[in-house]
Order: sequence, then C-alpha cells, then structure tokens
Amino acid sequence: MSIVTEPPTRGDAPAGDPPPPTERTPRPVATSGHRREPRSLVTSFVGYAILIFFALVFLYPFVIQIASSFKTEPDAAANPLSPIPNPVDLDSFQRIFEGTNFPLWLGNSLLVTVVVTLGRVFLDSLAGYALARLRFRGRTAIFATVVAVMAVPGVVLLIPKFLVLNQLGIYNTYTALILPLLVDATGVFIMKQFFESVPASVEEAARIDGAGVFRTFWSVVLPTAKPALITLTILSFQGSWNEFPHSLVAVQDPNLFTLPRGLADLVSGSLGAGTQYPLKLGAALLATIPVAVIFVVFQRYFVRDANQGADKG
Repeated sequence: MSIVTEPPTRGDAPAGDPPPPTERTPRPVATSGHRREPRSLVTSFVGYAILIFFALVFLYPFVIQIASSFKTEPDAAANPLSPIPNPVDLDSFQRIFEGTNFPLWLGNSLLVTVVVTLGRVFLDSLAGYALARLRFRGRTAIFATVVAVMAVPGVVLLIPKFLVLNQLGIYNTYTALILPLLVDATGVFIMKQFFESVPASVEEAARIDGAGVFRTFWSVVLPTAKPALITLTILSFQGSWNEFPHSLVAVQDPNLFTLPRGLADLVSGSLGAGTQYPLKLGAALLATIPVAVIFVVFQRYFVRDANQGADKG
C-alpha cells in the first residue's frame, strides 16, 4: 500500500524551516520634494539677492569714505563716488595730525568716554537693582519718571541743560562734559529688566550668611548680569563717543572740543578754501575705528555668554 504525501502548502510549513519569502509591493517614490526644489531655489536666490542689495546700499557710503580718505584732492573732487583711489595718497592722514587739533580732540574724547562709560555701568546697575529688588515708597513713580525721560527728545533738553550748567558754574569745563552724562535712563531700564529676571533664590543664600544689600548686589547678583553689562558698555561707549549736542551746549573752548565737535568744526570750513574731502573723511574714519573695535570685541563675549546661558537653561 503506497502513501502519497502532498507537498506542504504555504500555511503548513515544517517547524524548523524558514518561511518562504513574501513578495512586497514596492512603494511609490515621493516626487513632491523634487517638484518643490526649483521653487525653493528661486526663493532663496531672490532672498539673498535682496539682502545683498540692501547690504550694498548701507555699506557703499562707508566704502566711499574709506576710498576718499586715500585719494588726492583733485581725484576726490573729480571722482567722488569711485570706490578705488587713483592714485593712493596718504597725505590727508599726515595733515590730520599735523594741521589740525585731532590729537587733542582724540584725547578729550577718550577721557570723557572712559569716565562716562564706567560711571554709567556702575550707577545704572545700582539704580536698576534698587528699582528691581528694593521695596520703598515711591518706587513705581520713580520708574515711571525714568520711562518718561526716555520718551523726551534730547533736543528739548539742550537749553535747560545749558542754563543748569551755567547756573552751577561748571560751564566750559570737563565737569560739564562728563557730569550730565553719568546716568542714562535707558541703561537704568535695561538693568532693571535684567535684574527682575534673576531668581530671588540667588540672593537668599547670601542674606542668610549675613551679607548686606550692597554686598549681595556686588558679589552675587552683578556677576550674573554680564550680558546686560556688556550691552550697557557698548551702548554707553558708543553714545558718549558720538555725543555732539551735549558738547555743543557744554563747552565753547576749542581746547575742550571732543571728536564730534572737532569734526563738525572741520566740516563747517574752518580749514579755509577747498572741499578737502580726503582730510575730512579721513578724520571721520579715524573717529569710527575705536567704536567699531569695541563693538566687535564685546559682541563676541556677549554672544558667547548668551549661548552659555542657553545651554545651562
């Protein structure tokens, strides 16, 4: 008697054998991304083209300033918009230091800017901490006054500032150049807003250890405010270095002129006949270098500290 065995079906596969491979239906390849790629390239190209155009619009006057500083007087008058000096001439820089009071203006600006920047950073930090942490009567009214001062145009205060300086007997002195600029409403506002973002628990340990208000501020809270301090330093240095209206009403003695006041004197034609574009633009270029250097250096530290704060958070 013969026994006929049927081949095992797909569902009756032996226990030890692997199942036969099953056929999979290939998935359709998505082509939507390829269709969007040309459109995204066009959008990116247009966006970069617009950015480059506006960058050139803003940077081209500065390029003209640099190029004109190295031009001769005839070349600057004949080709004022040319970005290439032909020929390159350094005579304007020699005349700046030998034929003008530029070194004196530079020294006055350095003195005023350094003292004002240090004073603003220290005093604005104290005022901002007091408004943010201390509880005293009239705190809200004082802060409202600070905000109101920020809304007042500086030109409105020129005549009252002149009258006050003259009444105090400090008109036409270094004190008149420095004292009214030592505290800035914008700096107080910036520091107050930053100190309010610092957790109060940071100060509790110092108070438990017996530290006073100023000790807590100086040793505990102020080191955490490095990004705000650097921002305030940049704004204070730039503002006091480029301050012109205040020097206009504070001093009249040429020996007390700062760079903005001295450059205004050059532009007004104090050197005599001729446009003298290379000399004037060269002096303006030299006055721009310190602000640019300070901004670049402190911006690097500011970005680094902000990134470290984000990583810790």
